[in-house]
Amino acid sequence: MNYCKICLNVDTRPGSKFPEKNLCSPCYYLRENKKVDYNARLELLKELIKTFPKFPRRRFDCIIGVSGGKDSTRQAIWIRDKLKLRPLLVSLTYPPEQITKIGANNLSNLIKLGFDVHTLTLSPVTWKELAKASFFKYGNYLKHSECAILAAVPRLAIRYRIPIIFWGENPAETFGDVRTTASKGYNGNNLKYMNTVAGGTLDWIKEIGYSFNKIFPFEYPSSEEFEKHKIQIFYLSWFWNDWSIINNANYSIPEGLEIREDSLKNTQDLWGVFSLDEDWVTFNQMFKYYKYGFGRVSDYVNEEIRLGRMSRKEGIKLVEKYDGSVGDKYIKSFCKYIGIKKKEFWDVVYSYVNTDLFQINNKKKITRKFKVGIGINE
Repeated sequence: MNYCKICLNVDTRPGSKFPEKNLCSPCYYLRENKKVDYNARLELLKELIKTFPKFPRRRFDCIIGVSGGKDSTRQAIWIRDKLKLRPLLVSLTYPPEQITKIGANNLSNLIKLGFDVHTLTLSPVTWKELAKASFFKYGNYLKHSECAILAAVPRLAIRYRIPIIFWGENPAETFGDVRTTASKGYNGNNLKYMNTVAGGTLDWIKEIGYSFNKIFPFEYPSSEEFEKHKIQIFYLSWFWNDWSIINNANYSIPEGLEIREDSLKNTQDLWGVFSLDEDWVTFNQMFKYYKYGFGRVSDYVNEEIRLGRMSRKEGIKLVEKYDGSVGDKYIKSFCKYIGIKKKEFWDVVYSYVNTDLFQINNKKKITRKFKVGIGINE
């Protein structure tokens, strides 16, 4: 396990590759992007949009996948007001037991702001069964929902013959998942190579007895379908010089975005602006931490360090104190939802702990083998 020399990104992140020794992809891209003319990129985007055919009866020019959170709120407003396009917002909503009140309010806020929002809901019974199955099989109860959320937008684009999709961040530049890169930095059609939706990821659902008709909404469209319907995904972050967690929140809060008020110890959420539409993601970040050695706090401080708003030393203190922490109320709520005891929950946690990075003592306490900011091989 090695750390980036600038931020606290680690090479244990799935799909990561350091383009230079001890320098992660996001830090590398940030350095290179200082040379970029973003006005020229904006003009390029406008010209690219013109190349797509117009249909007089088509009500919408593009599709944006939204949750109602900081990123999607800012994107929707920017695309409507800056690009003068008519976006259809698409949201695959969580079942009532999972969606938060804040999440529902933020989705409603987009409607109040004048946007058309197309919401999709999948069978709550199937959803719950797959949440339980993916929790035990992958230590990630969101495995099935990540597939559905990513697939919903291009599926609707194909159905409604809307070829332009706007996506938020380029995962390679923001997090370091280089599998999603393409020859053009704005081209998001390689999202299909993300670990979540890459070929064969639904086989586990089929193996436990689900028919294709039931899992079709979870199936990401093929490359052939993208080509047939001339679908193009654009990474918006490639065209903005100020894409970040905090900047997007600062743009969206004055527009009515509600944020989370729970403690950092319970959520790992430094400013209460992440994944506002559901709360169980808090313990999913704990799983991520025990699998790979980084959690939500790391994601926050990495951006802040890169942007010069936080020192690496300050980031290390926050990561050491809060990465992997989670409020017990969220664990209890999830256990009740899928019908398991807390002991079963923690048995699954222990089974997914990366013992190269952590050790578990006889009292089941999990401790780091690595030193934050240094790693385990130095």
